[in-house]
Amino acid sequence: MPKPSSKPSGTPSAGIHYRVEIADLHAHLFRVTLTIARPAALQRVALPVWIPGSYLVREFSKNLQSLRARQGARALPAGQITQLDKCSWQIRCNADKPLVLLYEVYANDNSVRTASLDAGRGFFNGSSLCLRVDGQDQAPHLLEVMAAPAISDWSLATGLSPLKVDKQGFGSYLAANYDELVDGPVEMGSFWSGSFLACGVPHRFVVAGATASFDGARLLADARKICEAQIRFWHGGKKPPFKNYVFMLNAVDDGYGGLEHRNSTALICKRQDLPRLGSSKLPEGYTTLRGLISHEYFHTWNVKRLRPAEFGNYDYGSENYTQLLWFFEGFTSYYDDLVLCRAGLIDEAAYLKLLNRTINQVMQAPGRLVQSVAQASFDAWVKYYRQDENTPNATVSYYTKGALVALCLDLSLRAESRDTVPASLDDVMRSLWLRCRGGVMSEADVTAALLEVGGRSYAAEIASWVHGTGELPLKDLLQRHGVAVLEEPAQLAQALGLRVQETGGIQIKTVLRGGAAEQAGFAAGDEWLGLETPVTGKSKKTAQPPHSGWRLGKLDELPFYAGPSKKITALVARDKRLLRLELTMPPDTTTWRLLAKDAALVKKWLLPAG
Repeated sequence: MPKPSSKPSGTPSAGIHYRVEIADLHAHLFRVTLTIARPAALQRVALPVWIPGSYLVREFSKNLQSLRARQGARALPAGQITQLDKCSWQIRCNADKPLVLLYEVYANDNSVRTASLDAGRGFFNGSSLCLRVDGQDQAPHLLEVMAAPAISDWSLATGLSPLKVDKQGFGSYLAANYDELVDGPVEMGSFWSGSFLACGVPHRFVVAGATASFDGARLLADARKICEAQIRFWHGGKKPPFKNYVFMLNAVDDGYGGLEHRNSTALICKRQDLPRLGSSKLPEGYTTLRGLISHEYFHTWNVKRLRPAEFGNYDYGSENYTQLLWFFEGFTSYYDDLVLCRAGLIDEAAYLKLLNRTINQVMQAPGRLVQSVAQASFDAWVKYYRQDENTPNATVSYYTKGALVALCLDLSLRAESRDTVPASLDDVMRSLWLRCRGGVMSEADVTAALLEVGGRSYAAEIASWVHGTGELPLKDLLQRHGVAVLEEPAQLAQALGLRVQETGGIQIKTVLRGGAAEQAGFAAGDEWLGLETPVTGKSKKTAQPPHSGWRLGKLDELPFYAGPSKKITALVARDKRLLRLELTMPPDTTTWRLLAKDAALVKKWLLPAG
């Protein structure tokens, strides 16, 4: 196993060469050596401020330290390195000699977006470690990840193309350009690894942090069904546009998320949600994990290849705005659970339950009547990833409402088709793939594909459902496809217009617009301590207080203590002050429950012929 050295190992086979080493496991430090074979006399370099797929400026340069430079054996004076702004530098050098930059990166974010390093595991995205060389983005980039005695039992997994690697995966990988380099995250550690073929294409699944009870064979079998269903969805019997694929799953005590890449994905889940050896009962969260796997894999086509025209050439130094996240994230969210049903991993009832949850999430957010899903896409940079107590009142999720837009279009196409095999959103997605040649697209392409498949214009629906804030025709469309929509009493918090946390008391997290709690004067951050109710049946002989007070431990105790009273006095603590808020108990509110009424119609929708 090679040992780290102070010099690049051999001559770079690409004009841009990164060598990544472990600087200090316990200090969470990577060491990066960047060699630029043909630098400019005033060479600029910059670290991205965001990573594609996660639409927030995260300022990765805050973790870069100790930048220095040399040419040959000569260290360049500090005065020849000038920081231009928060994330870019200029180096004054000799243009006819290779320029070597050395720096360290602090890596202690155990997420899918940045970089992490400790004694048990290493992970990084190139956008967190690899300075972009101005003017040479399109040149071949070589990434060399060094093994070391301190990590002798580790292996490495990545979707990047190997050039020269050892049996554990350490060594050199080649990327065609900078975009490809930073689109290939790297997982390192003593992880579990398994593989399978999906439609003849090699897939690898690595899992870090799993316990001895983890059933890897079950995960591989289910992932294979998901991948094959999606490859056939897009290409029928043809090969997908990638030669291999890598899933990198980090199992932790508490966490959830994923980030898509062209031939890989980084995932995070609760380790309790993994399937377990010898257990016939699957963890409740395993369906959610399979939905996450399905979601990120669907992105291999929908956003990594089919993508907004605004993402044709990424600007890594600032926000990249688009109004199309309702399509790329929302439609992917529609298909992620639907694929589980089509792959035979959940039944129709389980799928309707998942869809039901999405519908109620949207309908219970007042922000759906304030912000269109197109505007939500554009505002992702400042709203979706910066949520606060007012988010449900002012915004709508382009994930969940986007999924419902996809549902409405799918059911509309099916309802209006007179063919034996009805037209569907599946046909629209495949039409878009061919129309845009698996590349950049616009909203006009979506409307054109809908016209082609549906035989009429859907411009009015797009204007109303995507750019408007009115309600979607969900109930009518679902009923036409065999799904009964039952209205049932809502949970108490929703009826009151509250979102709470019940840990050592009742903490008010969000007060929903127009609800009874807002009208009473509740505010986010309040602690609801108790209530007072009018005393009934007052004795003439004994002077009794006009109210009776009760301490609340959980919100569900409210009806017990309030009894038939329609008006109560809520006792809350706000900024150490005790307040009395007059609360009028709300009328009964309802939530939806979906039920398959016509099994044949539901199956025809969920499991279409072919």
